[in-house]
Amino acid sequence: MFDFLEGYDLLGAFWVTVKLTVYSALGSLIWGTLLAGMRVGPVPLMRGFGTAYVNVIRNIPLTVIIVFASLGLFQTLQVTLGGGDNFEVINFRLAVLALTLYTAAFVCEALRSGINTVPAGQAEAARALGLSFTQVLRLVILPQAFRAVVNPLANVLIALTKNTTVAAAIGVLEAATLMKSMIEAEAQLILISAVFAFGFICLTLPTGLLLGWVSKKVAVKR
Repeated sequence: MFDFLEGYDLLGAFWVTVKLTVYSALGSLIWGTLLAGMRVGPVPLMRGFGTAYVNVIRNIPLTVIIVFASLGLFQTLQVTLGGGDNFEVINFRLAVLALTLYTAAFVCEALRSGINTVPAGQAEAARALGLSFTQVLRLVILPQAFRAVVNPLANVLIALTKNTTVAAAIGVLEAATLMKSMIEAEAQLILISAVFAFGFICLTLPTGLLLGWVSKKVAVKR
């Protein structure tokens, strides 16, 4: 029944999807945390930048951002991100960059909601002890905020895993690209779709269950 899978690197395609997800998740977590700090910070210019970034990026389709990364950054501005002349590496890194910039906006909003759950008295007490805003954020606010938003961040991670399929628009050889090639070459539309649907379920379902368990373990008791 599954003879049509022979000759296709199914595991390799899903491995590229996993790498896209992991690298983009790490990048978006770092950038999203910085954006969240800007949005709740005391400097009006930084608050304005954070707010504008989140509102603009969240309202631009991911496909547009990824295609711009390829056409705008690479083909027009010759930005290769250290990929040299290897188009496969360049497209992969541009996809990671685009996914990071896009997903960071959602990470920022999830973290900001967690920051809002921390009692204001804790920040005031920390400032009374002489801590700077950065120290208050790093030592008092963010540790509690992260514990409060494990579930929202899990949802963002699952969405990111599915969003990696958009990287096919610039030729990244991940699961969606292979699926398209197989559908064009094989007369097994239903089986091919079922195989790739099962593959994504194997990636996203354990992630949701694991992070749901983590959320219960680290939840802040109030």
